[in-house]
Amino acid sequence: MKALCILGSTGSIGVSTLDVVRRFPERFKVRSLTGNRNAAKLAEQVREFKPARVAVADEAAAAEFKAALGGWKGEILAGPKAVVELAEEPESNYVVSAIVGAAGLLPTLAALQKGKQVGIANKEPLVMCGPLMRKAADESGATILPIDSEHCAVFQSARAGEPKELKKIVLTASGGPFRTTPAEKLRTATKADALKHPTWNMGAKITIDSATLMNKALEIIEAHFLFDLPYEQIEVWVHPQSIVHALVEFSDGSVVGQLGLPDMRLPIQYALTWPERLDGGLPPLTIERMRELTFEEPDHERFPSLNFAYEAGRKGGTAPAVLNAANEEAVRLFLEDRIPFVRIFELVGEALRAHDVQPLDGLETVLAADRWARERVRRQVE
Repeated sequence: MKALCILGSTGSIGVSTLDVVRRFPERFKVRSLTGNRNAAKLAEQVREFKPARVAVADEAAAAEFKAALGGWKGEILAGPKAVVELAEEPESNYVVSAIVGAAGLLPTLAALQKGKQVGIANKEPLVMCGPLMRKAADESGATILPIDSEHCAVFQSARAGEPKELKKIVLTASGGPFRTTPAEKLRTATKADALKHPTWNMGAKITIDSATLMNKALEIIEAHFLFDLPYEQIEVWVHPQSIVHALVEFSDGSVVGQLGLPDMRLPIQYALTWPERLDGGLPPLTIERMRELTFEEPDHERFPSLNFAYEAGRKGGTAPAVLNAANEEAVRLFLEDRIPFVRIFELVGEALRAHDVQPLDGLETVLAADRWARERVRRQVE
């Protein structure tokens, strides 16, 4: 039985992970959960899954969480360091990294340093410091299992050949709510417009990243570190139906793809049960849903996020961390109605151009680049 630590259990990925656990009670035990501000949801999860320990990253929400729980006998910790403590404790052997944004970096790295199996749903840790994450896994013997639907699809498809036979990866994108929106109308796009994703049900930050195609930009860098391919062998195509999640081309010209409904429980289940495939009772993909599958080239002018990814990835060093941090800060400002939609692109591009890239020689260098980018974006807006 796998003892799970679920980082970010109250978010969309965390909720879906617990639904998978619910389907396999004989295989998984929830050892610990972490949340941020949603004390009511976290209390509900604790009552059902009865973990031994819980960490609330937002210390102000800890009191509300304690009040909501009442007679629960487990241990409650508070603060960001508490989340890291649960990620690295020996009682859990599988960590699901589902905290949105850079906040997931330190606990994910801690879990890898302890040699655990780590299912990574959030893109940011590998984007910010892929070389450090890979080094930690290599030294400790940890296993990184991608949960993000596209990377899980590549992981599954690549099993059809040997790593040396991998020639190209194609990540697919739904295109988001603005796939066919003219450039001039993007300037007046509202938050409500940007949050209307056509196929996936996700949290606000990830949904905005889908609207800007920044989610694909981050996935390009993540794929580089996960599958050890140069950036010129990683492509993105728009696939509005969100049925084909990724394609892999091998050296002989064969192309293998992974298809499935746009339901995050499928890649989560695969990552949790790997190397097995189990019937969790999830809805099947029917032939009717595959009658019309289309692909389009992404518009790099309307959505320059993909260009930013290739630029930051090829620069290396601290550039990917700056890309991620500038985007996080810009998206936050957009969700707070402080900047227009297209200003996200401008702020990220300006930060990348202004940054003096440093070699990635340690965690503090990464965190310093992250702080620099956030402060610069805030200054530009203020």
